[in-house]
Amino acid sequence: MSNQKSVYIVSGPAGVGKSTTSNELVKQFKNSAYISGDYVSHMHINGREKPWKSEKENELIWNNILSLTRNFLLYGNNVVIDFVTFQNEAEWLNDNLTDLDCTIFYIVLWANDHIVIDRDSLRKPENRMGERCLTLMEEFKDSGLNERHLLDTSHYSSDEMMSIINLIMNNENYKLISKTKTK
Repeated sequence: MSNQKSVYIVSGPAGVGKSTTSNELVKQFKNSAYISGDYVSHMHINGREKPWKSEKENELIWNNILSLTRNFLLYGNNVVIDFVTFQNEAEWLNDNLTDLDCTIFYIVLWANDHIVIDRDSLRKPENRMGERCLTLMEEFKDSGLNERHLLDTSHYSSDEMMSIINLIMNNENYKLISKTKTK
C-alpha cells in the first residue's frame, strides 16, 4: 500500500455542519491534522478585512492554508480543511500540491434553506451568520459548482454522523483531478 496521504476539503455555506463533520472525519486517521480556515483567517489581527470582500485577504488565507497543508503532509499526516471553499479555490490548492503524493477530496455539504437557518440559530449568538448563510448558498449555486461534489445533509441527524463520514471516505466523486498532474 502507498504512503499516499489525503486532503479532505469540507466546504459549504454556514450552518451545514462543516465543523462537526470535519472534527469527526479527522478522527478517522491515525496521523491527521485539522485546519480551520476561520482560525487561519483570524490569525491576521490588525488590518484584517473580511475575506469575501477582499481578494487580497482571501489570497493570504489560502496561501497560509496551503503552507500548513504542505507541512502536515510532509510530516505524514492526512489533512482535513474546514472552510467555506469554492471549487476554484479547491482546484488551486490541488494544483499547488501536485509535487506531493496526496489525493485531494472536495466535499460541499448542503442542506435546504430552513435547516441551514435552524442550525445557525443553535450557535452561540456571536457566531451566528444569519442572512450570510443564505447569501453563501446563492454564491455556491452561482459559482459553477460541479454537483458531484455535493453531499446533502438535510436528512441526517447528528446521530448519523458516521454515515456521513463513510459517504465522504468512500465516494470517488469527491476526488479532484489536477489539471497539471501528469501521472
